[in-house]
Amino acid sequence: MTYILNPPGSLQATISLPASKSISNRALVLHALSGSRTRPTNLSDCDDTQVMIHALTGHPADTVDIGAAGTAMRFLTAYLSVTPGTRLLTGSRRMQQRPIALLVEALRSLGAQIEYAGQEGFPPLRITGDIPLAGGEVSLAGNVSSQYISALLMIGPVLPHGLKLRLTGDIISRPYIDLTLQLMKDFGALAAWTSPKDIEVRPGGYRDTPFRVEGDWSAASYWYEIMALCLQRENGPKENCEIELSGLFAHSLQGDSHGAELFARLGVHTRFTSQGVKLSPGAEAATRLDADLVDIPDLAQTFVVTCCLMGIPFRFTGLQSLKIKETDRLNALIHELRKLGYVLQCEQDSILSWEGERCPALPSPVVATYEDHRMAMAFAPACIKIPGLRIAHPEVVSKSYPHFWDDLRKAGFQIEEGEE
Repeated sequence: MTYILNPPGSLQATISLPASKSISNRALVLHALSGSRTRPTNLSDCDDTQVMIHALTGHPADTVDIGAAGTAMRFLTAYLSVTPGTRLLTGSRRMQQRPIALLVEALRSLGAQIEYAGQEGFPPLRITGDIPLAGGEVSLAGNVSSQYISALLMIGPVLPHGLKLRLTGDIISRPYIDLTLQLMKDFGALAAWTSPKDIEVRPGGYRDTPFRVEGDWSAASYWYEIMALCLQRENGPKENCEIELSGLFAHSLQGDSHGAELFARLGVHTRFTSQGVKLSPGAEAATRLDADLVDIPDLAQTFVVTCCLMGIPFRFTGLQSLKIKETDRLNALIHELRKLGYVLQCEQDSILSWEGERCPALPSPVVATYEDHRMAMAFAPACIKIPGLRIAHPEVVSKSYPHFWDDLRKAGFQIEEGEE
C-alpha cells in the first residue's frame, strides 16, 4: 500500500502528541525492576512500547520476540540477564542484522550468561538470568548506541556491588544517557556522572514510584517541519499559520527538545503554554544550516528533508549512529532525496551535506520507507512542496506514532490510498 499526500490549504491545527517512546520504555524497565504495582501512566501506544509491556508483564515465555523494536532488544538483553529463567530473545529479520556484541560482551564481563543462537555478534540471544550478577566495573565505547549504555545503567541498582561504567572515546547521544540517569533517580536510584567519562550507580534497587510520561519531542519535530515548509509557500497567509502541540514540557528530559532551537533558525517560533507549545511564524529562515546532531540523531531525517525542501544548504555532523538504526538512514536519505531531485553527499559514514546540487526529479516519486517509521514521517511533509507525493508502506509509523496519519488528516492534509 502507498499513501498519496496533498497539503492543506491553510494551517491551523491542535494536535495531541503521543507519549514519549524513549521515556515510556525506560519507565517500564525501571517499574519492572522495582517490583512495584504502580504502573507508569500516559504510556506510548506505539509498537515498541507495546512490545515492552508484553515482554515485561505478559506470561513468562521461552521465546521473547520483539519484532523491529531496537530499544526493546537492548533493554531486555540487560533486563533478562538479571531475571530468573532462560529465554530466547529474538526479533525481525532486520533486527537480526543489527549488532549487539558490545552490549553482550559488557554484560558477560559482569557474569551474565548470554549465548548467540544464530550469527555471532547478532540476535537472537539465549539469556539465562538464574545466577545473580555481582556488578562492578565495566568499560564500553561511548560512540555506539546510547541504548547499550542505558541498558547497563538501568540494571546497576539491583546489582549487589552496583556499577561503575567507564565510557571510552567520543560519547554520542549524551542527552539520552542523562535522560536514563534522571529517570533512575526519579525511581529512587543513586546514579550520577563522576567525571566526563565515568558514571557510578550505587546498589540499593528502586522504589515504587507514581510516574506520568511526557509527550514525544521526536514526534513534535514533524509538526515543526510542516510549519517550516508551510511558511515558505508562495500562496497562503503566513500570519494565520499556527500549530498547537499538547503534552510537551518546557523543561524536558528529552534531548530532542533541542530541535526547537534549530527550527528557530528555520523560521519557526516556539511559545510554551500550560498545555504544551504553540508554533507560529518566527524570524526569517537562515540561508544555511550547519549543525552537530550527535545529541539528537533521531531528528536527522527531519532536518535533512526540511532543509532540502526549503532550499537551504546544510552540513550535519555526528550521524554515525544512523547506519545501525531501523535501516541505514544515511543511504536511505541519499537515495530517496535523489528521487525528489536533491543530490546529497556523505562523508566518513557520519556527515551528510547538501550544497544546493540538483538532479532531475522523478515525475511521480514514491518514497520508500525501508521499514523505518522516521523515513515515512520525515518525508510526509514534503508533499507541501511536492503535491501528490507517494509514501510506500505508510503503516510503519505505528512503531512510534500510530495515529500520525489521522493527525495529518485532522490538520487538513488529504491522504488517499494508492497501489504499490
